Formats: sequence, structure tokens, C-alpha cells
Amino acid sequence: MKPSEAKPVERVIAGLDAFNAAHPWNHNERLHPWILRNLPDRRERALDVGCGRGVLLAELAVRFDAAHGTDVDAPMREAARQRCAGLPNVVVDDAQLAELDGPYDLITMVAVLHHLDAAESLRQAARLLAPGGRLLVVGVAPPSGPVDLLWEIASLALNPVVGFVKHPRRASGVDPRPPVPVRDAGVSLDELKRIAGDIVPGAAFRRRLFFRHTISWTMPG
Repeated sequence: MKPSEAKPVERVIAGLDAFNAAHPWNHNERLHPWILRNLPDRRERALDVGCGRGVLLAELAVRFDAAHGTDVDAPMREAARQRCAGLPNVVVDDAQLAELDGPYDLITMVAVLHHLDAAESLRQAARLLAPGGRLLVVGVAPPSGPVDLLWEIASLALNPVVGFVKHPRRASGVDPRPPVPVRDAGVSLDELKRIAGDIVPGAAFRRRLFFRHTISWTMPG
């Protein structure tokens, strides 16, 4: 692309980035209601992998007998502990999936699977789930074809609209909370479907607006 052609595009992208930063909103928390609508019937133990600041973990704690949040990032664990301080049935630690013992009735992963080895993480989740237990994933994947690109374009166009509706006043100052660790996704949704095919057969994949997808799978039996 010639410089004269690139500059307008770069200006548009920079303008969108600046507007989105001034009117921020959380793409992951938008899908928490989807998780809460799809909980399993039995609700004894829930595991939130990569629990972050504990927003979803606190919601699960009032719906399950016990809620376990794990995160490798120490500031995230501390933020989650503070949020769940009044919930005696919550445990927050840095346990790895391979170190845990089931069964769990629910395992959630919100914007965390792309930080992990996808195949191994799905195998461990299947190992830990009780019969009838449910795996619910909110994921991130790079676009890999025309369908993905259409979803990306729609998300880019709608993101500032939603941001303005949710956060009409311009954000001021720096967020005092510890920053959430970020990593670019490397596995496309089509590749993830291939990986998951033999591990969680029949899992339901769905593209979502705002750069996310969801995966739902219930352990047979």
C-alpha cells in the first residue's frame, strides 16, 4: 500500500483506538451472563481458571457450594481475594490444572485458553469434570478467513457505539487496579475446533461480536 493510501486508514485506526480508550468497556464481562445462564444442574464445586480480579468467581460463589479460582498472576489473585473476602466458600490460588483433583460441576475459562496449551488444557478439563459437569469457555482467536474478517469488521464498527452507551463520560486518569495480563491469540477458531474434536466431542462453538467466541461442552453421563 502506498503511503498516501495508508495514512487515512492509519488515522481512522488511531481515532478509533483513542475513542475506545476514552469510553472503555469489558468485552469479557459482557459474556458473564451467558455463563450464568448455562450452569449445570448440580452445583457443588466450580472452578474458574484464570480468575483474574474475581468478578465471575464472586458470581459463582453465590450459586455453588464451593468456588475455586486459579490464576498465575499474583496481583490478579490478590484482587480476586479482596473481591471475595466476604465469601467463605471461595479459594483463590495459583494451582495448575494438572495439579487439581476433581470432580468439578463447572469449569470456566474466560479469555485464558489462548494463554495455555489448548489441547492439554481441554484434556485436563475433561478429566476434572463430573458426569453432567459443564465446561464454558469465552475465548479469543485471530481471524483466519472471510467469515472471521466480517465479524472483526462488525466488531470494530460497533465497539465505539457500545463503549459510548455504556461509558458516555470520557474516562479520566489511570485505572488504579492491576493490569490484566494480555497475550495475542495464536490459534484460529477453525484450528481450535479441530483440536477440540477428539477431546471434547460435540462441543458447541459460537462466534461472538467484539472479538470473542464461546465454547460449551457437557461431560457425558
